[in-house]
Amino acid sequence: MIEKVADTLDRFIFYFINGFRGFIKEVGLIAIFAWQSTKLLFAKPYRYGEILKHMEFIGNQSIGIIALTSVFTGLAISFQIYLGFKLVNATDLVGPTVALGISRELGPVLTGLIVSARAGGAMAARLGTMRVNEQMDALDVMGVNTKQYLIAPRLIAAVICMPLLTALFDFMAMVGSWFLCTKLVGLDHAVFMQKIRETIEMRHINEGLIKAAIFGFMFAVICTYKGFNTTGGAKGVGEATNRGVVISMVSIIILDYYLMNIIRIFYVLTGMSQ
Repeated sequence: MIEKVADTLDRFIFYFINGFRGFIKEVGLIAIFAWQSTKLLFAKPYRYGEILKHMEFIGNQSIGIIALTSVFTGLAISFQIYLGFKLVNATDLVGPTVALGISRELGPVLTGLIVSARAGGAMAARLGTMRVNEQMDALDVMGVNTKQYLIAPRLIAAVICMPLLTALFDFMAMVGSWFLCTKLVGLDHAVFMQKIRETIEMRHINEGLIKAAIFGFMFAVICTYKGFNTTGGAKGVGEATNRGVVISMVSIIILDYYLMNIIRIFYVLTGMSQ
């Protein structure tokens, strides 16, 4: 019995150590991939056409789902906060509370999750298909730098589009919040707007936009890395797409916590109190 327990424990420790080593190795490979691709952002020839094409795919084609999701997010969170604040007779604070939560946290995080699932998954699938169909090998034979042609424009497009989509999310969520507070639960419109103006500062909005740009770069790097290194045919494409989306979404949630603290420390050091 003791030998079985010891054997099971040994296997568990061995599995854990191998998994941790694999995680560290993959993080290193992604970091190297990101560095190599980032350097190519400033290399000629500049792929303006590719950048615009990917901006249209990541940005324009995400507007509908971002707008729809943000409106109902604003409605839902406003109603829950209203119910809580009503217990302590503080319903006038619903507007600024929702505005702070949306602009600093929910806006960039939910936008990152939505866009990484929609656009990031498509990036991984397309690049993975090109890899298993040997289209990338053909580009290499023709002397085309595949990372500059396929990866760099996607990174630029993601970094540019994510803050814009986050700004749209913030606006539409506050429209939903305004509608619920002033039209459905009967809060005063003037008080709702005044409290938001007194509370929200430009730095709160900028915090969310900065996070969004970082999230865009991160999910673009992860998903393109998974697609670029796909193996195993159609099954490999599906696995690369799935892993790219899952890792991107988890990374966004984890990174949000650290960015929140880094930005808070920056505000303290520069005298911009929270």
